[in-house]
Amino acid sequence: MRSLRGLTGLAAGLTLVAALGCTGADGDGTAPTRTPSTSARAGSGPTATPSPSPADPVSIPALIQREHRGSDLRLGAVRVRTDAYTQYAVTYRSNGLTISGIMNVPRGDGPFPALVLAHGYIDPDVYTTGRGMPREQDLLARNGYVVLHTDYRNHAGSDDDPDNDVNLRLGYTEDVITAVLALRSAARPNVDDERIGLLGRSMGGGVVYNALVVAPGLVDAAVVFAPVSSRPEENIDQFQRPEGDPLVEEIEAAHGTPEENPEFWRQVSPVTYVDRVTEPLMIHHGTADDTCPLAWTRTTVAAFEAAGKDVELRTYPGEGHTFGPRWPDSMDATMTFLERHLR
Repeated sequence: MRSLRGLTGLAAGLTLVAALGCTGADGDGTAPTRTPSTSARAGSGPTATPSPSPADPVSIPALIQREHRGSDLRLGAVRVRTDAYTQYAVTYRSNGLTISGIMNVPRGDGPFPALVLAHGYIDPDVYTTGRGMPREQDLLARNGYVVLHTDYRNHAGSDDDPDNDVNLRLGYTEDVITAVLALRSAARPNVDDERIGLLGRSMGGGVVYNALVVAPGLVDAAVVFAPVSSRPEENIDQFQRPEGDPLVEEIEAAHGTPEENPEFWRQVSPVTYVDRVTEPLMIHHGTADDTCPLAWTRTTVAAFEAAGKDVELRTYPGEGHTFGPRWPDSMDATMTFLERHLR
């Protein structure tokens, strides 16, 4: 259990990933708080803690420096009732935007530890509330976790952020960080706000990486499945450039190519700032994943290890991106990991 609690505002950014199906003033009424920072670890290789000087507004350093708020978690209509939990439609405030999602609340008095879920890429035009990780939502709630699954901005019933795509979808991670803050500020008696973790898959893995580097100390542990690269240019080259996505041209017109502006691309890569991470991380990845190559994860894990961080990689021979036969094994390991850090 961590002592760094009671935070009223934080945010994080997301390195851009694209389109495979898996993958201002706000008036919220809460006092702003800056993201806590940590000092750089000597000898940690290519990582670096950002300086306090003004940063490019589209960057991880800017998100670290910025003041953020998450609040006003509201439970709406009951969507599902099971023998183990009730699922509600929810909304909350994320830096002035209203974000929709779902929340599974186990039966009983609690308080229960909680997990914020970050889903993979689904085209916002077809996305529906709570879509993305139904297996995980159900299993986690049946094992006694409150599950808050955010839709992200521009999805389902959430407010629009028209600049989000060109700005490398940094807002998605803001929405995950502020979901944690909204859980805490709601002070619900059945939620133990001293025991909160993150879980993401595919693109949501990138969300979790950024959350860990931008907001160290916010949560107690994190788990990711089949994550994207921790370097955004690799995600663009894998998902968007081969498809001729016109968004690539807009991004590079706004920010330059990696060759033209390498510093920009370094500053939107969470691996650059891995020295800031304070939470244990478990990563699951299949060896036959041809959507998000295992090599990406091995590179990210090596950076975590070089910085002396608590990271555990579990690989699954023959398993693809979405996890089929080995999904129960991966969730057994996840449950053991969460029991260790959130119970």
